[in-house]
Amino acid sequence: MKITQSFTSVANHQANGQTEVTNRITVQVLKTRQQGKSEDWVEELPSVLWIYWTTPRTTTQETSFNLVYGSEAVLPVEIGQYSPRVEFYPDNNDQTRAMELDLVEEKRERAMIRMEAYRGRVMKSYNKRVRIQDFQIGDLVKKKVNPAGDVGKLEAHWEGPFKIIPKVSSRAFYLEDAQGRS
Repeated sequence: MKITQSFTSVANHQANGQTEVTNRITVQVLKTRQQGKSEDWVEELPSVLWIYWTTPRTTTQETSFNLVYGSEAVLPVEIGQYSPRVEFYPDNNDQTRAMELDLVEEKRERAMIRMEAYRGRVMKSYNKRVRIQDFQIGDLVKKKVNPAGDVGKLEAHWEGPFKIIPKVSSRAFYLEDAQGRS
């Protein structure tokens, strides 16, 4: 299955981007369903996860459920109601499931191809908007500060201004503060 296990530290949870995106979406849907009530969110979690698993992703155009099990889930609302999917459910379910599971790898490969194509479109769109800045000696710039310790979300992430002194390379510079310290 080519699955590799990797660990991220609790202090650097940003390293696991896909998990962060999934958690953000889950929290957004929970907030919407709870409408400001903080109690009983645990009761809502299974239905929120079901929503996430059965909603097609933009990148793959497939649901997570379909990529894992090889077929679409029968939604709880379809079970007691008439729908063509329930009405014409095959009698030979074991054979149909075996065939679907045989084709799941092909489905995953197509999803991967669509995901790479989507990634390329996003990158192309992003690159159109990027402005390359050419800094010269003597220009004033601000320097990004890496937050350390207890830094709030609303605090400045930049410090300066600093004056550029001779370049190290085309994209790296030495900086000098107002007191002339490098």
